[in-house]
Formats: sequence, structure tokens, C-alpha cells
Amino acid sequence: MTIIYFILLLTVIICIHEAGHLFAAKKFGVYCYEYSFGMGPVIWKRKKGETQYSIRAIPIGGFVAMAGEQDGDAAYPDVTVPDGRRLTDKPWWQKVIIMLAGVFMNFVLCWVIFSLIILHAGSFAVSPKAVIEEVISGGPAEAAGLEAGDEIEAIVLSDGTEYHPSTYQDLQLELSSMSDQPIQLTVLRDGKELTVSVTPEYNEEYQYYMIGIRGPSAEMKDVNLLNCWGFGAQEMWTVTKLMMSAIRNLFAGRNLNQLSGPVGIYQATEQTVSYGFSSFLFLMAELSLNVGIFNLIPLPVLDGGQVVITIAEAIAHRKLNEKVKIGLMGACWVLLIALMLFVTWNDVSRMIG
Repeated sequence: MTIIYFILLLTVIICIHEAGHLFAAKKFGVYCYEYSFGMGPVIWKRKKGETQYSIRAIPIGGFVAMAGEQDGDAAYPDVTVPDGRRLTDKPWWQKVIIMLAGVFMNFVLCWVIFSLIILHAGSFAVSPKAVIEEVISGGPAEAAGLEAGDEIEAIVLSDGTEYHPSTYQDLQLELSSMSDQPIQLTVLRDGKELTVSVTPEYNEEYQYYMIGIRGPSAEMKDVNLLNCWGFGAQEMWTVTKLMMSAIRNLFAGRNLNQLSGPVGIYQATEQTVSYGFSSFLFLMAELSLNVGIFNLIPLPVLDGGQVVITIAEAIAHRKLNEKVKIGLMGACWVLLIALMLFVTWNDVSRMIG
């Protein structure tokens, strides 16, 4: 059953993403050759209007083929596209909206799922301020002189990077992504600011770094059909901050052993399915948000990179040299493939380690 849920997970997220591109493209009059559910040979198809809707043999992912895209035009050489209907014919701002529509749909999917899960639960935990409730005996925090009642105002890394947690949950997220290098904490104690140096320790049980503190209990809020959407947005923001922290660590070369890929997603799917369907939906929401955020990274092979190129071309009033564009795309594909191999190695190492 895990493989079925895994395929469902990836396919829903990717098809929702591609549907965003499709809806926006049609809104602006871009000719769309095909919208496909799955990859590989076509096993079912139906044409509605000018667009072919299909189901393909390999039920993972999907795509939308538009006129004006190199791959789309090459796959449908016999189709006559009316003048002005290609993506390349549209003004830059319409192109940007079309490019970002997939990410937008990933965010919407995440928000709706989070909101409905919270509504089903009937309550929502609101994180308190970043105040230490208890210092664990023998931990790094005790050794550094931290005390119960201290409010953490800032975390400063050795390279000067600063984080300002507004809630205890923010504090946990930031600390969990740290390494075993000393960090400086700006602490508010009895109305006075103090600077404390502490070195996080890796916790094998939880598999992330900790400094040995506990926070106050979260405040539980009752949930109804009206306020669940706001709580869903709060949960989205919390997960977004976690994802942004992971991306920062990736580019900074920190905690790379914690990155996961398809194998890790499969393992997470297996675990969440055993906990129940709500847990599986939560994983789908998280992954949809992650896909959306990752696609905003300004690499030419991702939506974010295409947006940057489109805006740059609009400002410069000329197209980027095609050879340069192909070179950038090729280099980015190499980087992404290398990253995929690395995270897969991480996943396998954790499995056998």
C-alpha cells in the first residue's frame, strides 16, 4: 500500500502544480497542446477544445505542454498555432504570472489541507514566546549559564548570521538546524540583555541539534469553520520558516547530512500512512509547500529562475543569448542531479546505518 500512497502523493502535488500553469496560460490565451496525468505512453486521452487531456502509463507526475515552449513545440510539430497564442508572444508580466501559477497552486493545496486538518482536530496549539521554561541538567544550556525565565531575542552564528525567533517554536526550528559550532544567544533576563555562548549537541533520538532547554506549554485555541483558515496560514508560515532554514543551510553547507530525497519521502510516506490518513495529508501539505518554495529558487531550470530571466529581459529590452541560456540550464541540471544523488545517498546511508 505504501507505493500507492507514494505515487498518489507525488502525482497530486505535481499535477496541481502543472494545473496552475494550465489555468493561467489559458486565462491569458496561450495555446496549450496537452495536459497530462502521469508520464510515458498514453493509455487514455480526450480532446476538449484545443487541449488534449491524457492519462499516461507511468502514474508519477504530469505536465502541461504550451505553444512557445521548446519542448512543447517539438512534440506537436503538426499543430497550427494561431498568431499571438504562443507563450513567447505574451507580455512579460503575463509570462511571470503563468510561471508562478504552479507555485501558487502548491501553496493553495498546502493551505487548504492544513486548514481542514486543523478543523478536524478541533483545536490549534499557539506557540508561546521564546522563553526558557526549564534548563535540562547536564546540557549545553546549563553549562553556558542559561536560566529558566530567560527570553531568547537573537541567535548569532559564527559567520555573523542572525536569527530573531518570535516564538518558542521558531527558536526550536532554528536550533534544530544548527551544527556543533558555538553560537551566541542574545538573552533578556530581568530587563537586561546578556550575550551567552553555547554549543548545540546532536540528539541521536530526535536526529537534530539541541541545547538542552524546554519551553512553556502552547496555548490551545478552539477551531471552527471560520478561524481554521487563519490557523492553516499560521501552520504554513511555520513550515515555510523551517524550509527556508533548510535552504539557507544548503547554500551555507551546514547540516547537509539531514537533507532527504525521494527515498526519504518514501520512508516518510510509509511512517505517516501507519499513523492514519490525516498524517498522510499533513505530509502531502508539507511536501506541496516545499515543492512550491523550492521552485522559487532563482535557478534557470526552476520557475523562479525563469521569472528572473523574463524580468531581466524585459528590463534590458532584449532576449538572453540562446547559447548562454542553454549553458545555464545545462549547468543547473548537473547541479540538481548531483544534489539528487547526494540526498539519495543520505537517505540510503540512514537506512543502512
